Amino acid sequence: MPEILEDETPTSLPFPPVTQAHIMNCSYHNWHPKYKAVTPKSRIIPLTQAFLEYLRADGIVLPDDEEDRPVHEWDSDSGVFSASDNPNDDSEEEDDDIAEGWRDVHETIKSTIAELGGKVLPKLNWSAPKDATWMNANTMECRTPNDIYLLLKSSDFITHDLEHPFDDTVTTPACTIKQAEIPYHLVLRKAFQMNPSLEFRCFVRNRRLLCMCQRDLNHFDFLEPMEGKLRSLIQQFFDLRMRDTFEDENFVMDVYVPAPYNRVWLVDVNPWAPRTDPLLFSWLEILTMPEPPVEGTEGFVRLSLNGDAHITDEGVDGQADDEDSDSDSDSSADEELWLPEFRLVKHNDPEAYSFATPQYSAHKLPKDVVDASQSGEGLREFARDWEDILAKRRKAEDDGQSSGDDA
Repeated sequence: MPEILEDETPTSLPFPPVTQAHIMNCSYHNWHPKYKAVTPKSRIIPLTQAFLEYLRADGIVLPDDEEDRPVHEWDSDSGVFSASDNPNDDSEEEDDDIAEGWRDVHETIKSTIAELGGKVLPKLNWSAPKDATWMNANTMECRTPNDIYLLLKSSDFITHDLEHPFDDTVTTPACTIKQAEIPYHLVLRKAFQMNPSLEFRCFVRNRRLLCMCQRDLNHFDFLEPMEGKLRSLIQQFFDLRMRDTFEDENFVMDVYVPAPYNRVWLVDVNPWAPRTDPLLFSWLEILTMPEPPVEGTEGFVRLSLNGDAHITDEGVDGQADDEDSDSDSDSSADEELWLPEFRLVKHNDPEAYSFATPQYSAHKLPKDVVDASQSGEGLREFARDWEDILAKRRKAEDDGQSSGDDA
């Protein structure tokens, strides 16, 4: 990693090169089989080229289910077609089946929703369509295939997965992948009552858990007394499950700690890249953060703030033998007590009360409108610009009409 001198101001973030292989390692279908036992229940559906073309196509046209597809009748009195609910009605007039080329994928999605209890949360290889929930009653929960298609086709995050997965990456001799060769998958996760205050983003550099923070940017009073326990629990999860098993040395993982706070679920793995939101940190801060010492080396002690025993692959380590206690205490002054930084939203943080701008709002309106809304002056300037645009458009229309009259 490039070294930054104290008197040197960096002109760019000192990221190591982001490879295509790293992006593929963070794809859900690649890492999920290895960590299936510690992830929420989900199913992975391979997507066909015909379905991907449907997702990429302009406009939102939703397919009808075979059994629910209406039959259209010609009404001679009104001169229009009308839909009939009678599936046995003889009619030669039917709408084109938008799902004709991927009906098998549609049926698999429908059966998977039923298998997972009737409600699912969708995502593609890397992203979930969280920016498009306004199209689905402000929820990610989907009960039908069409709910899923509506979210996927309305999401900028999904478009990025489909069109720009390898932006700002480098190829290596060991892994050179063309975008057309990416095996896309639809992930359907069983919907469950998830407390957003207990989801955390963790940053791993050189296989060491560097720091972690809340994902939900609101203040929660009950988290502060639990900080030590949560930090220790996530650290132990990383040591046992992730540190030596994930393909890359650098990555960002999202974890969930459900009540009664005695286990950790792996929710997602994100690339170690600028595209991943650092949330309560900045990427410059993370990239230049001092690295913790290697566990097991001289001078390293991990401090557990909750007083619990340390979990290992072999079982649970209790207190040290009495005969070793004195020697440990004698040398403790020379040892470094280290814990990964755990950052929570404090009650006086501005982020805790930023209710004016909904999350992902920048993806719901043109960027100019969003930018203009950030201040009164910006809004007035935008209004003036908009009036100028309308005035020029009216003038152009008037000129066109005048030219037509002269002809």
